[in-house]
Amino acid sequence: MGNAVSHTTVSALEKYSSNNSQQPPPECPMHQKTEPVAPKKSECPINHEGINPLNMMPPENQNPAPDQPFPLSKERQTSTIPKASEEGAFWVYPSPQMFWNAMLRKGWRWKDEDVSPKDMDDIIKIHNANNEQAWQEVLKWEALHAMECGTPKLKSFGGKAKDYSPRARIRYWMGYGLPFDRHDWIVDRCGTDVRYVIDYYDGGVVDEKYKFALLDVRPAMDSWTNMWDRMKVAWWRWRYDSADKNQVGT
Repeated sequence: MGNAVSHTTVSALEKYSSNNSQQPPPECPMHQKTEPVAPKKSECPINHEGINPLNMMPPENQNPAPDQPFPLSKERQTSTIPKASEEGAFWVYPSPQMFWNAMLRKGWRWKDEDVSPKDMDDIIKIHNANNEQAWQEVLKWEALHAMECGTPKLKSFGGKAKDYSPRARIRYWMGYGLPFDRHDWIVDRCGTDVRYVIDYYDGGVVDEKYKFALLDVRPAMDSWTNMWDRMKVAWWRWRYDSADKNQVGT
């Protein structure tokens, strides 16, 4: 969502373009900080004089780069993720042209790679698919509060690729790999802000639905409500997993 990709997407596209490995991770937000400003209507909200505080991204750029080797689409896909800042609106994903400009801004040099328009199209599809997957995981948690709020919405988000969560660090100490990216999403639960932590792990080859990342999505441990939700879900998982194993053994 939004107008830019972070450094892990840039390096992944370089790998994807050079060896056709089809393993570029999905990323959208950048993580600079700024003071809040009023959002622009009907778009990913943009502060045209600086970074947008809702998605931590610079102003959109749909203009072709001066030495761009081929034209890219400026079409943007609307997500299924509702925006908290605008009634009835949904977050809008970046176009291939916006991705190209964002990667150039992050230091990517296309002349060093064998990149094609199809590569950019695939990157967009992977990016969008993984954001949709993340939102579906958020909704599973929000189902615990369906009686109090039936219409949760995404308020803001930001990337923290190298700011590993405590859970990711513990997994790493236990011998598992680190996530290639982390996002923090702020969900508006009908007036209550709820922070979610999303760790992205490499799941291997991209499937037919352009998914490849393994997502670990959970409410942040920064409120009693979030901690209670996580304890309940942990208990349910243990209980029903044990019941399934007992049934298999009988």
